[in-house]
Amino acid sequence: MSNVKWPLLIYAILAAASIVGIGIAISEQSIIGGLGSIVAVIVIMGMGFKTKRKMRENGEL
Repeated sequence: MSNVKWPLLIYAILAAASIVGIGIAISEQSIIGGLGSIVAVIVIMGMGFKTKRKMRENGEL
């Protein structure tokens, strides 16, 4: 448990920040901000899963 997978941690933090952005966009009633945050979550999560798959294939997980 002492080995931190930094790329995966960064993707998780960015995804959480994008989800927070969705909440902020809803509170500000900003459709563009909400859509941008939703797209950001999808892209960041996709990149995270892709990175995890590559790490698993290389035996790093």
